[in-house]
Amino acid sequence: MPLELSHFRQPETEFHKVFQPADLPSGDEEYRVTAPVDLTMAIHKDHDRFRLVGTVKTELGLDCSRCLEPFKLPVDREFDLRYLPAGAAEPETDDDEETEVEDDDVAMTFYRDDQIDLNELLREQFYLALPMKPLCSVGC
Repeated sequence: MPLELSHFRQPETEFHKVFQPADLPSGDEEYRVTAPVDLTMAIHKDHDRFRLVGTVKTELGLDCSRCLEPFKLPVDREFDLRYLPAGAAEPETDDDEETEVEDDDVAMTFYRDDQIDLNELLREQFYLALPMKPLCSVGC
């Protein structure tokens, strides 16, 4: 699902969409989307730079890592992501030269063809919401 950036002309635009589980591509993921995905965000535009600040809410189906029984994990994740055009990547440095990763670099990614892939954004947020060891209950 592409988010067409050329449609956004204002410095800030509210965006809200609900995706049904069948609308999302299913692959070899560690989870199953079992409820509608509610995506709400503010899109901040600064020339060709975009900042997406919002939340994603849904429910994921997982298998317990101990008893292997299926269970549902509620997801309510906030995100703050920055997008730059793909050509804005910094030039590569010499292999011998070390560069430090800044905190802002972690939340920055690139877009192509005036589009942001919402499937990739959602997939990333789902993986960030997954516990290291999914358990169906505290006592399991």
